[in-house]
Amino acid sequence: EVQLVESGGGLVQAGGSLRLSCAASGFSFDDSAIGWFRQAPGKGREGVSCLDTGDSSTYYADSVKGRFTISIDNAKNTVYLQMNSLKPEDTAIYYCVADQVPPSPFWYRVPYDYWGQGTQVTVSS
Repeated sequence: EVQLVESGGGLVQAGGSLRLSCAASGFSFDDSAIGWFRQAPGKGREGVSCLDTGDSSTYYADSVKGRFTISIDNAKNTVYLQMNSLKPEDTAIYYCVADQVPPSPFWYRVPYDYWGQGTQVTVSS
């Protein structure tokens, strides 16, 4: 059984930083896609970032480019999302997602087989 467990969310002031973690179990990190989506109150889910575990390619939403960084620790089966220069509009529930196929350029529009339970990020102005 695949499990994705997020942690690291919280309350931070605008301009601050947070690092989210996603610990994966039962999931193969060979040639896979793993990343983050978010959902703000009253809005649909938005792709934030994705990583190709095969060639380490990374993808980002335009809204977070230059501020967020996705990385992976294969020894710990854990994916991280370092979020800097946070803005109030980054407030959302952040979900770790994964799929056993590599991501495509349309990574933000395709369905993912596995989702975590989500972690709340709140950025105050």
